Amino acid sequence: MSDEPRKIEEHLQSKSTWLRLFNMVILAICFGIAETVAIAVVLFQFFTVLFTGQRNLNVVRLGSSLSQYLYQITRYMTYNTEERPFPFGRWPEPEVVVVDEVDVETP
Repeated sequence: MSDEPRKIEEHLQSKSTWLRLFNMVILAICFGIAETVAIAVVLFQFFTVLFTGQRNLNVVRLGSSLSQYLYQITRYMTYNTEERPFPFGRWPEPEVVVVDEVDVETP
C-alpha cells in the first residue's frame, strides 16, 4: 500500500506526461481551427456542386487530408497513438479521391 503514493508522485513528476498535456492543448486549438476550415470546405464544395454540377478536385483533396488530420488529432488525444500530428509532425496526404465513381490516386 505504501508503494502506491510513490507511484502517483512519479506520475505527477513525469515530464513526458506534462509535455503530452502541452501538446494536447496545442492540438485542441488546432482541432478547433481545422473544424472551422472543414465546415467552410463543406459549404464551398456544396455551392460549387450546386452552381457548376461538378466537384472541385482540389477541395476534395483538401477535405480528404483535413479529415485525416482531425482523425490523427483525435487518436493522439485519446492515447491511441504516440505519433504527434501537425504542427509537430507532417501534414497528412490526401487519400484516394473518388471522381465520378472512378478511383483516382492522388499524386
